Amino acid sequence: MSKFAQNCGKPAYINEGMAGNNTLLCIHRDPSQLSLLEENGYELVTAASGSEGLRLLMTRPVDAIVLEHHLGLLDGAVVAAEIKKVKPQIPIVMLADDLELSEGTLKSVDALVTRSDGPHFLWATVHFVLNVKPTQRTQGTLRARKAARLRRTGESREVGNE
Repeated sequence: MSKFAQNCGKPAYINEGMAGNNTLLCIHRDPSQLSLLEENGYELVTAASGSEGLRLLMTRPVDAIVLEHHLGLLDGAVVAAEIKKVKPQIPIVMLADDLELSEGTLKSVDALVTRSDGPHFLWATVHFVLNVKPTQRTQGTLRARKAARLRRTGESREVGNE
């Protein structure tokens, strides 16, 4: 069996310190399913319901949220929308059974992972929203500011108008 086949579905390596002690609020009916995140250095604050998760969000500092879509009484989409109202800067990774979600649900989340994607993909997605996506947002903001400054001063980014 090739090394690729042996590692298929597994990251080549996981650096224990990679999470950088980030704290995740995990709003999930069975938080034990998220143990890979804890094993890779994330501190987990868990809630089994949406209302409990919202209460914890207001009392504990967190870096990101892992939110189950089907929570019961308070649906994950409603919880995500409420989170974005009070703390829009916190990334939300939604964990769903499938990709068939309403457009309204997708507006409130930063990333979507299906259960069939597996725990390693969830881990990689959390890592992405905490480490890669913020850099892209910052670079995008800087590009937008530069473009606005160019428009205000009447300059053009075209080669012939320098």
